[in-house]
Amino acid sequence: MIKNILIPTDGSTLSRRAAKDAVELAQKLGARVTGFYVAPAYHIEVYDDMVYVPPDLLNPKTHAANAKKAAERYLEFIKKMAADRGVPYEGYFVMNDSPSDAIVKAARKYKCDLIYMGSHGRTGITKLLLGSQTNKVLTQTRIPVLVHR
Repeated sequence: MIKNILIPTDGSTLSRRAAKDAVELAQKLGARVTGFYVAPAYHIEVYDDMVYVPPDLLNPKTHAANAKKAAERYLEFIKKMAADRGVPYEGYFVMNDSPSDAIVKAARKYKCDLIYMGSHGRTGITKLLLGSQTNKVLTQTRIPVLVHR
């Protein structure tokens, strides 16, 4: 029985549609939802023995504050939908350059029975060049993944 659904979001229209359907599923199953956002980690590019510092580089604190604001904005959508449907909700975010790794770890950490996420459905060279976080999650976890296209 599914008791907790992890809903990763990147704020896109696709992830919002997936979140809407995931909350509806949770309501029907009597499950709770866990919203999850992965922000890019802070780092400075180093090339050989040279450090490149772009003029618009944010300091680590500003980067973290911006990431938190984005997470709050994106997760608020899931939180509101869950509240409107009477579905228990918790939301979390991390900074990590590998969203798929962070999603799999979050699913384990928060004891989720299902990961419900969107997929852009890219194929061919576009898929190869852009990669697919959904595909990476599918190959990295034993937790069931429901893919919303």
